[in-house]
Amino acid sequence: MVLLESILIKLGTTMPDFSLNDPHGKNYKGNDLFGERGLLVVFTCNHCPYAIAVWPRVIALAKYAKAMKINTVAINPNINPAYPDDAPDKMIEKITELGIDFPYLVDESQATARSFKAQCTPDIYLFNKDKTLAYHGRIDDNWQDESKVTRQELKEALNNMATGQPLDPIQRPSMGCSIKWNS
Repeated sequence: MVLLESILIKLGTTMPDFSLNDPHGKNYKGNDLFGERGLLVVFTCNHCPYAIAVWPRVIALAKYAKAMKINTVAINPNINPAYPDDAPDKMIEKITELGIDFPYLVDESQATARSFKAQCTPDIYLFNKDKTLAYHGRIDDNWQDESKVTRQELKEALNNMATGQPLDPIQRPSMGCSIKWNS
């Protein structure tokens, strides 16, 4: 496991378009996933301890965002034979186990992760209704222990975006396991 941080991406960057399938084979197009106010995109997986630790928060924030007309999509770029826990059949198990009620998509070619410049799992992007990047950072200030969180940066970004308030320009990177790039 190699710990990485997400890289700085200029706010206002247009979301790369993508077309990916869920583990059942249903196709989703990125631009069709937007809610009225935006889209939360989370690059994640099943095996990374950082991703595992924050999955419940991602699911709770997705429900919270949905109420504010912001949709969520999770994308798994770790389709790599060396990491069988991230295979599509294991994604189906994770969807059932956690009750994930938003698309969890397979990025088998890793082209989508590359187009977003994703580095780690989780790597989190919030796009506004104009499909431009409004937030790229961590969920909160304590990935290990939710009870010790003192600042929920992603929730603040969701609130500000939904109410038309400016987002904090200081965005701390997400961190997690490196994406398992295929050669």
